[in-house]
Amino acid sequence: MLKIEEIREIIKLIDQSSIEEFVYKHEGSKVELKKRSSIQPVQAQPIHPASAVVAQPSTPAPATEVTAQPNSEQENSSQVQSDQYHKIVSPMVGTFYRASSPDTPAYVEVGSTVNEDSVVCIVEAMKLFNEIEAEVEGEIVEILVKDGQLVEYGQPLFLVKQK
Repeated sequence: MLKIEEIREIIKLIDQSSIEEFVYKHEGSKVELKKRSSIQPVQAQPIHPASAVVAQPSTPAPATEVTAQPNSEQENSSQVQSDQYHKIVSPMVGTFYRASSPDTPAYVEVGSTVNEDSVVCIVEAMKLFNEIEAEVEGEIVEILVKDGQLVEYGQPLFLVKQK
């Protein structure tokens, strides 16, 4: 499957071109991008629903209602430990999921060892399920958000004790 950086680059290229529709299939996965107008979002759908989290449709809310704020306990904990641990942050606004579907185990737990390529969670945005990688080698010491919680761009998701 394409990495988030590759999908972003494809979206930029399609946006700058006269291409109206793009379909990419690889090893049972499918990414379909359609350009309808300059305002509507580009969407992708997985072929295998078992490998994706099923999100309930919702109406868009104003940006002021979408912001996700950590509770004060999480905020204090993060401030104390922010200097000594690496933060894995959300690359986009979306919904945080710890597993690929409700009936599968979480990608990581506190104490899990990760490397640069380890998938730690999914952030769903506009029905596109983006696998988030650790990008560092180490051990998960804290999970900062709850499953199904809305997250903001740059919001810390995990703290990792680097090796």
